[in-house]
Amino acid sequence: MNILSEEKYLLERKRYLRWASTATLIGVASCLLSVSSASAATFEDSLVQKTVQVAPNLEPVIPHPRQEEEVLEKLTSLEARIGKKPNILFFIMDVVGWGDPGVYGGGAMVGAPTPIMDLLAREGLQLTSTYSQPTSSPTRATILTGRLPMRHGILRPTTNNEKGGLEGEITLPQILSEAGYVTQAVGKWHIGENLESQPHHVGFDDFYGFLSVSDFYTEWRDPNFNPDIVNSPERTEMVRNFAFEKNWVHAKKGGDLERIAEVDIPTCSILDEKWADYSVEFIKKMATSEKPFFLYHCTRGAHFDNYPNPQFKGKSPGKYPYKDVIIELDYILGRLVKTLEETGQLENTLIFITSDNGSEMEAWPDSAYSPFRGAKGSTWEGGMRVPGIVYWKGMIQPGRVSDGLFDLADLFNTSLTLAGVKDKMPTDRYIDGIDQTSFILPNEGQSNRKYIYYWLTKTFSAIRVGEYKYMMAAESDDDRDNYLQGGFSGETMNYSYCKVFNLYLDPKETHNFFIRKVIYTDVFLEPVKQHLSTFKKYPPKNVLN
Repeated sequence: MNILSEEKYLLERKRYLRWASTATLIGVASCLLSVSSASAATFEDSLVQKTVQVAPNLEPVIPHPRQEEEVLEKLTSLEARIGKKPNILFFIMDVVGWGDPGVYGGGAMVGAPTPIMDLLAREGLQLTSTYSQPTSSPTRATILTGRLPMRHGILRPTTNNEKGGLEGEITLPQILSEAGYVTQAVGKWHIGENLESQPHHVGFDDFYGFLSVSDFYTEWRDPNFNPDIVNSPERTEMVRNFAFEKNWVHAKKGGDLERIAEVDIPTCSILDEKWADYSVEFIKKMATSEKPFFLYHCTRGAHFDNYPNPQFKGKSPGKYPYKDVIIELDYILGRLVKTLEETGQLENTLIFITSDNGSEMEAWPDSAYSPFRGAKGSTWEGGMRVPGIVYWKGMIQPGRVSDGLFDLADLFNTSLTLAGVKDKMPTDRYIDGIDQTSFILPNEGQSNRKYIYYWLTKTFSAIRVGEYKYMMAAESDDDRDNYLQGGFSGETMNYSYCKVFNLYLDPKETHNFFIRKVIYTDVFLEPVKQHLSTFKKYPPKNVLN
């Protein structure tokens, strides 16, 4: 595994910055041209909109018939021109906060410029209310199944060699593979190490990455974090003998794991580079294929502990490891987009850029930036609101910004529509995702989702309707209990009455508005009752809690 020379790195970086700056100018121009049409858009008050039940096992939606007609016309025209269904690329970062990209208020302001993310947001659709689950494994399983953690059963992150919950689930790559897509998973998995939950056994044609999460591979090797292990040969050997898979691996559908290298600290620092190389080669290979592809690219960064690639170490204005890794992730995203462009596939590829949960605060300063209250592991906005950037050249009008609600579960339903296999939607289980194709593609699309449900493992925590969040329980972020305001150090608080926050007036969730909004009680409690009632007909799973 050879690291690029400093000379080659500087050349590549120069090319990247030149491409990014040129593209950014184009993006700014497009944004200016689109201001007049965007400002004239009709903004729908979702709080008062009626929903319809499309099917007994599907989440109610706000119907938009005209938007659906526009989408059908766009997709039909594209397929006639290209000759196949669209490619789908998910770029999922690890513990990158809502506020990290420049377009969300971070970027250069927090010492880590993100010109590519900013460009794609300006050239596409920037979602300001995209929601994950509070932690990694639950979110990743939700993306691949369209189901909330209480349904797929993975309520918390998997740990050493634990069983996941994908056995028995119907996954997105499985459906897409059966529909003729080539399905590729690259990078972090973290949805269980048992055979039945590994990516190449749940629908992916190929997997290149690791099964667990960064700190499991590195913390016990780092004398700064675990001197009691590093300085004790006996304890080091004890950890080495733990049963979890310690290697970066490769596998083909239905096959066995091929171990590439043990993930030590030096290897960890170059994983994102090598994984990007693999995805770039995959994209190039698919350029001559008659089949569309689904690329599920999950980065190692920026999960603690970050050991920056030597090419990027100290290169960010912030100089801290987390900041260096952020600029590398932005660079990698640029590589993937540029490869799509150079191979003529950009116009036929939907790209969705996001993170698996909100900001990590308990590993500060190796942690994400967030303007919200709370952090990873909690149901405060800081734990679940994540970046959401949708880019599709020629299909999404540049310069769109929307606060329409979007749950990462929606990627499941939306992808089935794009692939032309809505009829393959499972009918024997409840699907929490919503088809948002008619939200993201029309020039003035409105979200089809009315509600966001917040679950704190097995505790129902809150519901969001419009700009209001009705909270019944939450994890303590009180300084007396959790001085870092993270999501793993507090305790669950059940409120005697409730708390209501107006997220437009009070995104920090500090002013309880309930006494002024009692009249809205039915707006919140009726959908909560309906949501909880679905678990009677479709009982919850509890694989990991």
